[in-house]
Amino acid sequence: MGVKVLQRFPAGAPRGSWPAEEYAARRRAEGQPATVVMDLDSDAFLVVVPPHDGK
Repeated sequence: MGVKVLQRFPAGAPRGSWPAEEYAARRRAEGQPATVVMDLDSDAFLVVVPPHDGK
């Protein structure tokens, strides 16, 4: 996949709580192209950024 995982969050957050989305929003505000994806194997949300290609 070639992405860098910045942070992991368990999928069992309290109802109405979106810690992975909030973390990703803060990273985007800092200029990182952060995205939230679900890792079904570990039942966790991952905040990821694409690889830096140096261009």
